[in-house]
Amino acid sequence: MTLLNNLSRRFDDVEDLCEIESETLRKISARGSCRNFTNEKIDISLIKTLCAVALSSPTKSDLQQRDIIIIENQVTRQRINDQFPSNDWIHATPSLLIFCANNRRQRQISQWRGKKFNNDHLDAFFNASIDSGIALSAFVIAAEAIGLGCCPISAIRNYSQAISDILKLPDYVFPIAALALGWPEQPAEINLRIPLESTVHTDQFSESNIQKNIESYDMRRRNVQPYETQKHRTLFGTDENYGWIEDKARQYAVPQREDFGDYIKSRGFKLE
Repeated sequence: MTLLNNLSRRFDDVEDLCEIESETLRKISARGSCRNFTNEKIDISLIKTLCAVALSSPTKSDLQQRDIIIIENQVTRQRINDQFPSNDWIHATPSLLIFCANNRRQRQISQWRGKKFNNDHLDAFFNASIDSGIALSAFVIAAEAIGLGCCPISAIRNYSQAISDILKLPDYVFPIAALALGWPEQPAEINLRIPLESTVHTDQFSESNIQKNIESYDMRRRNVQPYETQKHRTLFGTDENYGWIEDKARQYAVPQREDFGDYIKSRGFKLE
């Protein structure tokens, strides 16, 4: 499949795009999250090499506010698995990494040079979060380029304090996501995305045709990739036209991570 073939399947509205002969772009355009892995172990030297590649990615003002923790110890791994009692696929993942935002080093540097850290506000939290997110994305691209499968696990933030205790994270360091890593049992599926008309803007933000585009996407996705289960049936019942819109509406109709702000403040951050 070519780059445009992959993008056409994912977005549908690709009239303004061009074909590019690039194996890297073709692989990225065809990527999908992987939750089914073989039992083959990944050599630690390969994982560390991928970490080095990921940490070569852009970083705000060269601050390098991100760390990656490779989980090798089986006791530690079991303690993390225990946070996800109903997620068997996480338990079976050959390798698990935790990506952390780290604003601690910058504060240490300020202290070492006898200078006050005069940016103790929301931007400190935000910059570190973005830095670690960039590294996570770069790791996924690098790993999948050599045939590995990946799946970011945002649910790690449901248990931020427990994970912090397990990993002995100090103040101003916090997990943004875990990453499942392994050799895939089967090729990943290309997940459909919202039309580019609604997500790529020129010169200024626009919501022209937003509801029409999202509803069209919802119908297309229901036909191509129907959901196997429906969220929160006890609360909302069964919808025979259940699709992406209903799934996301239900997801955020139920409170999630209400303690996350308090957790971040407990790490020492000021969010004003």
